[in-house]
Amino acid sequence: MNRIQQQFTTTDKILSIYFTAGFPTLNDTRDLIEDLAKNKVSMIEIGLPFSDPLADGTTIQASSTQALKNGMTTALLFEQLTSIRNTVKIPLIIMGYFNPILQYGIENFLKQCQETGIDGLIIPDLPLEIYLSEYKEYFESHGISMIFLITPQTSEERIRLIDANSNAFIYMVSSASVTGSKDRFDENQEAYFERIAAMHLKNPQIVGFGISNKTTFYQATKHQKGAIIGSSFIQFLSKNGTDSTGKFIQNIL
Repeated sequence: MNRIQQQFTTTDKILSIYFTAGFPTLNDTRDLIEDLAKNKVSMIEIGLPFSDPLADGTTIQASSTQALKNGMTTALLFEQLTSIRNTVKIPLIIMGYFNPILQYGIENFLKQCQETGIDGLIIPDLPLEIYLSEYKEYFESHGISMIFLITPQTSEERIRLIDANSNAFIYMVSSASVTGSKDRFDENQEAYFERIAAMHLKNPQIVGFGISNKTTFYQATKHQKGAIIGSSFIQFLSKNGTDSTGKFIQNIL
């Protein structure tokens, strides 16, 4: 059982926090991870900044741009994560786009993930078919889970194919749009959450895109196992810096 599976087994409602590596400042990454882990966050999603983040809204795009200006690189991220497992036990996931990973070298990237204790990757622009035909064996040999996204438009057939080829969780995009905060989910989104829950998939699901407060967190976890908060946390960091992340978490749980 990997760290992600273990966390889902032992935690009732998973709260996963996303932030962009190298934001607000270049050397905040490790401190943020350790601080979030101390404040009852169940899982952390580390964004690898990229110049063309197609799935991200303006808030995360801006944080990615700033992180790149700050000097964040893939190699530096792994350097910052050296020995992170001495202090952090919860699952750590990297979310990034395929181009920087490919440029770094997919096998080298996975090796670095394994050595630093990264549990999984979310790569929105790596299609399932390409993963299965070209990269699955590399992920498995390094013990790294690949996490796939589904949307309200994803067919049942494809969802079940994703489920069959996953060993961590399924990332449920709450709507067919880019990332961003909402005050609450509408009836169509709640119906989507119910529909996926009724499929009784073998992998748990986490809802992402639009989680911003206690209301949306509890709407998302009524039928699914957890939720990911990204844009709202980035906005908090922009206004407050990294010294009071515990207050942000207290307002969610």
